[in-house]
Amino acid sequence: MVATSGQATRRLQFAASLTQFLCGQRDAEVCPFYGKYIADLESFCHQLERALPGPVLSRRIEGFDSVTSLLRYRVSHLGRRAARFRYYVWNDADVLLRADRKLFGRIVDAMSGIAAESEYVSDDLLLIHRAVFIGGPSLDEYFEDESGQFRSWWHDGFGDPFWKVVTDIEAPSFTTCTIDSLAGSLGETDRKKGKRTG
Repeated sequence: MVATSGQATRRLQFAASLTQFLCGQRDAEVCPFYGKYIADLESFCHQLERALPGPVLSRRIEGFDSVTSLLRYRVSHLGRRAARFRYYVWNDADVLLRADRKLFGRIVDAMSGIAAESEYVSDDLLLIHRAVFIGGPSLDEYFEDESGQFRSWWHDGFGDPFWKVVTDIEAPSFTTCTIDSLAGSLGETDRKKGKRTG
C-alpha cells in the first residue's frame, strides 16, 4: 500500500498508529523503517538488518547474503510459533525516492518480488509479506508512473523481468490511499463519539 499526505505530522501519526495496530496482531512481525535516515543502499541495509535478525547482510540487492536473501529469511524461536505475517512500515519513503529513484525502485521490486514468491511459489511454510510506503506527494507521482515499481517489475533489459519469470505474475499489486482523508474521517468519528458520551 502507498499512503500519502502533504503534512509530515499526519504521516508520522499514521505510521505510529499503524505500527502499533500491526504489533498487536497474532503471529505477526512488524519491521519499521525510518525513511528520514534512508538515502542510499547502506542506510537501507542498516535498518533492514536491525528490523530482521538473520545472516550477515551484504550491501547489494540480489545474490548471496543480499537484501532479497534477508527478506526471505524466517526467524524461528524455540517454543514459539513461526510468524505467518510480516509487515514492513516505511515512513518517509519519499526521502529515498528523491535521493535515488532507481535504487528506490529496485528495493520496492525486491520487496514485492519476495512477497509474491512467498505467497505463490515457495514450498516453505507460508509467510505473507505486506509493505506500506508512507510519504509525501512524490510517492503519488511515482505510483502514477507505469514504469515505476509500484506498477511494474524492475526490468534489467535482458528478457522478461526476473520476478515475472519467477512468479508468473504480470506486475506487482499496490493500492493507494490519502492519509488526510483517513484523518478527516477519524476526526469526524471522534467528534460523534464525544457527542454521544459527553
